[in-house]
Amino acid sequence: QVQLVESGGGLVQAGGSLRVSCVASGRTFSSYVMGWFRQAPGKEREFVAAIRWSGDTYYANSVKGRFTISRDNAKNTVYLQMNSLKPEDTAVYYCYAATRGYGYWGQGTQVTVSS
Repeated sequence: QVQLVESGGGLVQAGGSLRVSCVASGRTFSSYVMGWFRQAPGKEREFVAAIRWSGDTYYANSVKGRFTISRDNAKNTVYLQMNSLKPEDTAVYYCYAATRGYGYWGQGTQVTVSS
């Protein structure tokens, strides 16, 4: 069982920046595939970014060039740095961990971008 706790969400003006974090439990965090998803009101949850144990990263086209995912294995933490935020980035952001064939979700953190 992996527990994920997100933090760092909040309210920011369009064009601003925000960083969300996710701390994971477990002694083998460095082997996890970690990711971020988001869900806006009335919409389905969508992929935002992911990072493999190797450091390879993947991004949705809508955030490429603006968002950066990173991880600190010593702190069991994955980050999502969000720059040049747009109102359409407003959503609940969920951390996701994949390990040993299982997937785990955090409780989510709200990010609101005002125009």
